[in-house]
Amino acid sequence: MNAHRIGFLIWPSTKPLTLAMAEEALRVAQRVHPEVVYELTFLQAEPQAEAGGWTLPSEPWPGKLEGLQRLFLLADEPPANIALGLSSAIKQLVRSGCVIGAISAGVYPLAQMGLLDGYRASVHWRWQDDFAERFPKVIATSHLFDWDRDRLTACGGMAVMDLLLALLARDHGAELAGAVSEELVVERIREGGERQRIPLQNRLGSSHPKLTQAVLLMEANIEEPLTTDEIAQHVCVSRRQLERIFKQYLNRVPSQYYLELRLNKARQLLMQTSKSIIQIGLSCGFSSGPHFSSAYRNFFGATPREDRNQRRSNSPFELTSTPIERG
Repeated sequence: MNAHRIGFLIWPSTKPLTLAMAEEALRVAQRVHPEVVYELTFLQAEPQAEAGGWTLPSEPWPGKLEGLQRLFLLADEPPANIALGLSSAIKQLVRSGCVIGAISAGVYPLAQMGLLDGYRASVHWRWQDDFAERFPKVIATSHLFDWDRDRLTACGGMAVMDLLLALLARDHGAELAGAVSEELVVERIREGGERQRIPLQNRLGSSHPKLTQAVLLMEANIEEPLTTDEIAQHVCVSRRQLERIFKQYLNRVPSQYYLELRLNKARQLLMQTSKSIIQIGLSCGFSSGPHFSSAYRNFFGATPREDRNQRRSNSPFELTSTPIERG
């Protein structure tokens, strides 16, 4: 029975929850299927300050890194730098064939070493502008996680669990990943290419209160869309004022923004569920299949069926749990 040897290199800023989610997914996998064996090593990238409360299970790195098949760098705030000796040890480990990964702000030291140049890397929305400016050779994405050849990155938060479930699926099959997600009461297994949920104010690029109220109303009424007049009435402005606000901040009229919102929701359902195309169209406020298909094709350049089939054929692996099938 071959064990998978995985190391976690931890910076002092790492939150216990970040590490706990990664560890728990692997522990549960071993409990659900005893033939699955992961040997976990927890190492400190920098000396940990003495503090009360929770402490991370780790020990100082011993001056060399050997025998690991995968190594994850964990940080929840961007580290200022990485020690030269540690950098050399990581690069040597990568040259020996180790798959390297980063969680949350762990992408910073990985990028500082040049180990993400030319790779896609998931970067938390808080740091995307800063990261892109500092590391132009890295293809920074707003995905939940990225698995690009021998580089694994996750933006942080619950995306840590998503990445580890993908790792389990790659190592042992989608059935095990589904069993672990059920054991942990994970609602659904998310694909890496899904977008991070950026706060509304950041997504809109504006803090205009009427615009925020209007968009929140739209997001809450996908299946039975409101008219522009109804939205204007709810946010206490005239239709003309509402249209002017949308044009000023989003460069489109409310009805166009609303349609795009519903179509993006429909695409998400197409890729993540086994619902029929007509069910998805109706749940996103389209009165008929042809109406939905025509609007979808005009916006995305392909019909719902074509888009779903193309995504399936391009997916490197498919994660399926019992209650929710991949679309």
